[in-house]
Amino acid sequence: MANTRKVITVNDSMQSNYTYELTEPMGEKFSPIFTPAFSPKEMLEQGVFEGKYLNDCQDEFPKDWFEKARLSDTPDPSLNFFGIKSRQPLQVWQEKGWIYGPDPRGWFQWYCRYYMGRRIPEIDEKQIKRWRAFTRHVGQIKANCLPYDFDCRPRQRQGLIQWSYDPFI
Repeated sequence: MANTRKVITVNDSMQSNYTYELTEPMGEKFSPIFTPAFSPKEMLEQGVFEGKYLNDCQDEFPKDWFEKARLSDTPDPSLNFFGIKSRQPLQVWQEKGWIYGPDPRGWFQWYCRYYMGRRIPEIDEKQIKRWRAFTRHVGQIKANCLPYDFDCRPRQRQGLIQWSYDPFI
């Protein structure tokens, strides 16, 4: 069988000549404990990170991810699904030590690359553990909101979308 692996080279404002190999089919063969609700494309279309994410690195990812993405050159909370601010600057993520390995933009960049088919077991394990920990926000919404009351805890619901959890509970 021929080797169908693909190598991606990244050249954007945060990485220069970073390369990675896609070893799995796009959107498939995820860890059994990692079950995101949305693909990166769906997240971008719903409105995440105030439209200020992946703006300068679109060449790395499939063009169709950006056809209906809600993007902006400056952070714009109205572009978020719930229309509110629900993100911290990258500097905060860096200061808190939440940036791991070769993904200088954080969790969502890792997820995009994982979704594309890149696997780095030690990094994947850390990021999946962080994703699983975010489920506590689902519990807080269920404990404090009536079912389908989308006006209840909209910031937390926006955070769920940004971590690929279903906020429509």
